[in-house]
Amino acid sequence: MTIEIKISRKPIKYDRAIDYLEKKVISLNSKKGNQLLWILNHPDTYTAGISAKKEEILDKNIKIISTNRGGKVTWHGPGQKIYYFVIDLSKKNKDIRKFIKMIEKTIIQTLKEFNIRSFADRKNVGIWIKKGSKIKKISAIGIKVKKWIAYHGFSINMNNDLKRYDKIIPCGIRNRGVTNLMELKNQDYKNFDKIIIKNFLNNLKS
Repeated sequence: MTIEIKISRKPIKYDRAIDYLEKKVISLNSKKGNQLLWILNHPDTYTAGISAKKEEILDKNIKIISTNRGGKVTWHGPGQKIYYFVIDLSKKNKDIRKFIKMIEKTIIQTLKEFNIRSFADRKNVGIWIKKGSKIKKISAIGIKVKKWIAYHGFSINMNNDLKRYDKIIPCGIRNRGVTNLMELKNQDYKNFDKIIIKNFLNNLKS
C-alpha cells in the first residue's frame, strides 16, 4: 500500500492535525486511503495523553489539550519537528511492539547520521541522550491504535526553547531532563527530514 509523504511548512494547530489523522484512519479502515507520514510543527501547545496526571502540570495557568494518544503531558511548539503517521498494522502482523521498535530504530539511525549517539529505554518511552552523568530526552513517542491502524507520531527537539518544559513534568519523568539537537551539536540539520523519511520507509519494509 502506498505511503503518502506530506510536509507542511507553516505551523498546524494541534486539533486540526489530529482531526486530519482521524479522518485518514477512517479512510484507511475503509480501504479507500493511503498510509501517511506527515512532517509539520505546531504553535505553542501543551497536550496530555491518556495516562497523564494533574500533578504533572506544574503551572496551572497553561492550557492543556487532552488527547487519546498514549503517554503523559508534553509540549509542542516552534523549533520542534513533529512526524505524524497513519500506518496499517494488519499488514505488519498486528505487532505493536515491533512497530514501536521500528520508530525507535528510525530515530536512532537518523541521529547517528549526524554523529549523535542516542538510545531507547524500555521503562521510559522515547529516545534519550547521555551527556556526562545526565540523561536527557531528545524525542517523544506517542501512539494510538484503532482497529489495527496506528497513528499519532513522534517529535524531535531541534532548536526549541527548553524552558517551555519548566511548566510541566515532561512525560511524567522527574529525574531526567530534556534537550535539543542544537544544544547537543551546533551543525547543519537541513537534510534531517529527508533522512527520517528514508529510514522510516526502509525500516517499515523490514
